[in-house]
Amino acid sequence: MNLVATIVFIALFLFITVLGFVSAHWRKGDMQHLHEWGLGGRRFGTWITWFLVGGDLYTAYTFVAVPALVFGAGALGFFALPYTVLVYPLVFAVLPRLWIVARKHNYITASDFVAGRYGSPGLALAIAVTGIVATMPYIALQLVGIQVVIGGLGFPTGNGLLGDLPLVIAFVILAAFTYTSGLRAPAAIAVVKDLLIYVVVIALIVVVPVKLGGFGPIFAAIPPSHLLLPAIKDGNTGMISFYATLAFGSALALMLYPHATTAVLSAKGPNTLRRNWVFLPAYSFVLGLIALLGYMAYAAGIAKMPDLAPYFKQYGPQFAMPGLLLHFFPSWFVGVGFAAVAIGALVPAAIMSIAAANLFTRNIYKPFINPQCSAQQETDMAKLVSLVVKFGALLFIVFLPLTYAIQLQLLGGILVLQTLPAIVSGIYTRWFDPKALLLGWATGLAWGIWAASLSGFHKAGYALHLGGWVIPAYIGLYALVLNFVVAVVATVVIRALGMHSTQDATVAADYAG
Repeated sequence: MNLVATIVFIALFLFITVLGFVSAHWRKGDMQHLHEWGLGGRRFGTWITWFLVGGDLYTAYTFVAVPALVFGAGALGFFALPYTVLVYPLVFAVLPRLWIVARKHNYITASDFVAGRYGSPGLALAIAVTGIVATMPYIALQLVGIQVVIGGLGFPTGNGLLGDLPLVIAFVILAAFTYTSGLRAPAAIAVVKDLLIYVVVIALIVVVPVKLGGFGPIFAAIPPSHLLLPAIKDGNTGMISFYATLAFGSALALMLYPHATTAVLSAKGPNTLRRNWVFLPAYSFVLGLIALLGYMAYAAGIAKMPDLAPYFKQYGPQFAMPGLLLHFFPSWFVGVGFAAVAIGALVPAAIMSIAAANLFTRNIYKPFINPQCSAQQETDMAKLVSLVVKFGALLFIVFLPLTYAIQLQLLGGILVLQTLPAIVSGIYTRWFDPKALLLGWATGLAWGIWAASLSGFHKAGYALHLGGWVIPAYIGLYALVLNFVVAVVATVVIRALGMHSTQDATVAADYAG
């Protein structure tokens, strides 16, 4: 047990716990209404939105997984950099328009918008279920980050219920302050989380290279196979095409996750969002530094160090960044760094659970189970579902092998990408027919799951054989192309048969502002 690190870790954790409960009184509104509990009353300004969206998209698993991927697979791990650069122009063009129409019609979720735009409860239900299913393993993966750092403190994680007790306690606390404070809790905590992350990353990127003799020796210690992607050979584009499509597909998927929509719709206005998209690439810069930690861990040989080898045996490459902290820093700073990772897990996990609860309540419970529910009943149901979602994700870690939750995450982007035609095209045009969009969604989803199953859900790539070429690419992007083709062809056919639905609760003026 690293006693000093544990004391610092617990102290910071207690601080954000108090902050989470107190935040219920921050910019206080009527918490009986779902837009107050689930969207913070849509009153978050530029800086709070910046921290909230950043804390939402750059999760604890990012700080653990990106260095782990660079440590284990090398250059492929840097796909996270171009995709976080690509995403901002995309969201700049799409999400402010969604905010405008959502505010005018009191839409809480993207599925609310789809239901209003297309007049199709079935299509809205499909979008909601997809979002909830894609979010569950994403929440579970935040627990992976917490589990790794708790193990690094000396707790025997993963050895029965007693070993997982610290993890259970952390999520009980998360469940409690999310239930009482709603989105205000992660918004307030996101500020602390980001400040801690910046301090820890800057310390790592300065101290570790100094102790290793500079970046020259670090890169000299990395084998060429880890520094470069394999070249195109014999008509097989290999990692080149997979890297590019994984970056682009991930950028498209990122803005479609329910927790991203929740963070966006909580902003004060569209200009608040536009200012955020200008400044948020600062996170991409930090992400680049975080990725370099994988190379530093490789060069330092921390996986072979006697005191760290047991951790690598249990957690694998995921212990690369925590291992650097343990080896190069004093115990008190290890506590700060591990707390940053754990708090960085709680913020997105809270937003994700709220987003899933909003989807269930607004797009499943209210339209299909209790159409006459009051505002209070709607909010109470969302609070209850947020608890169920969090503890459902906890079961992934407590009762299933760690690798199983990671394999499930491969489906996350594939699933959520299939909601793009209905959501993004709907923001700009009403040309598509809802029945065609539903058919495209089902086709893309079925093919994507089938393609991922070919590798037992261990890989996110599919090799397409076309004209003598072999083009490996991200499954989610291939499925999205198929989705769009089916939706376009089906819409043309439905229009030709005179069966096109024109129902639309919005008008052109709703998208201007």
